Amino acid sequence: MLDIHFIRENADLVKAGAEKKRMTVDIDRLLALDDERKNLRGQLDERRAEQNRASSGIALAKGEEREKLLEAMRHVKSGMAELDEKYKEVMKEWQELMLTVPNIPDMSVPEGESDADNKEIKTWGEPTKFDFTPKDHVELMTALDIADFERGTKVAGFRGYFLKGDGVLLANAISQLALKHFAGRGMELLIAPSLVRRETFMGTGYLPQGEEDLYKTQDGEYLAGTAEVATMGYYMDETLEAGQLPIKLLAYSQCFRREAGAHGKDVRGLIRVHEFFKWEQVVLCEASHATSVELHEAINRNTEEFMELLGIPYHTVINCGADLGLGQVKKYDIELWVPAESTYREISSASYFHDFQARRLNIRYRDAEGKLQFAHSLNSTAVPFPRILVSIVENYQQADGSIRVPEALVPFMGKEVIGKNAKSLGHTA
Repeated sequence: MLDIHFIRENADLVKAGAEKKRMTVDIDRLLALDDERKNLRGQLDERRAEQNRASSGIALAKGEEREKLLEAMRHVKSGMAELDEKYKEVMKEWQELMLTVPNIPDMSVPEGESDADNKEIKTWGEPTKFDFTPKDHVELMTALDIADFERGTKVAGFRGYFLKGDGVLLANAISQLALKHFAGRGMELLIAPSLVRRETFMGTGYLPQGEEDLYKTQDGEYLAGTAEVATMGYYMDETLEAGQLPIKLLAYSQCFRREAGAHGKDVRGLIRVHEFFKWEQVVLCEASHATSVELHEAINRNTEEFMELLGIPYHTVINCGADLGLGQVKKYDIELWVPAESTYREISSASYFHDFQARRLNIRYRDAEGKLQFAHSLNSTAVPFPRILVSIVENYQQADGSIRVPEALVPFMGKEVIGKNAKSLGHTA
């Protein structure tokens, strides 16, 4: 959420930011409501002061004078009730509009109409080439009996899957390597809940706009699509000390997404599923643009380095304005090479928000001068499961249908090849 004073003083900038994100919000209506809100608030305060003065007079008055004062009091109360009802109506609309005002994108964010306009800023590794016709991950994993998509659909419905045998061990090996890698970057480990209250989704900016992509329980809670939601809620309504910052967390959770807006897209295999698992980097820092930029580069680099450990070719893109969420100031996507499709597929997003989320969640800190400030927040995918398996399986496939295990995973996997005739090394890390 942006500060209303900032919106008022920078209305043209806020409008331009919304236009760059291709989002519609009526800033003029918001400012008119804010004027009305303040006017009604002033009238209510004056009526309450008048009521207090009248109450003092009634206590001392007698007879006819007392009756006159009582009648005046009834008139004041009647007018207050009408004013209060009007104030509540205005406040409701004002609050609803405030929640739709997007954060302002950074100047370095390119213009664009969709993710097709994201700009490549880095490549690593050469797209994998084979001297045979490569198979996709569904065919490979099915043949090796390390995933079952048919029974997954039977049990869980559309986009359902089972991981089996070495598929489970491979996912676990990746997770173990991720723990070692990201904890080595100063991240504190956290396992976060997936079942989260509406207030936390509102605070992180996933509601009210993203309702269609969320699963909701009969008790009014939601299933989160990322550990970011619960992890940001960890410090909700708390005041931190400057010395605690930056707080760097590596949070794990089960994740759920309806993918309501992706009907008919990526329906095959593990690319876009309803239920998955993810390690997520979440950072809180001081209210400094320079610090946010520095940490944004760092957490995105953490994930790039992890993909380099796995030896998977990737490129990094900067997202255009239309591909930014409500609260994001800037975002990078890391996309891994998928041989069967001859294209790159998103594996990670890294974003910073300035104080947009912290203001909505009321996360503050006391700076060196003792002044209360809203913290800045950032997040980045560390590694998602099972999507990461798509690129590993396809890039490391061999002509006989077996899969080489990336060197960095061998100590955790206990074998160098996944295949019917593969031999175990007889140890695990």
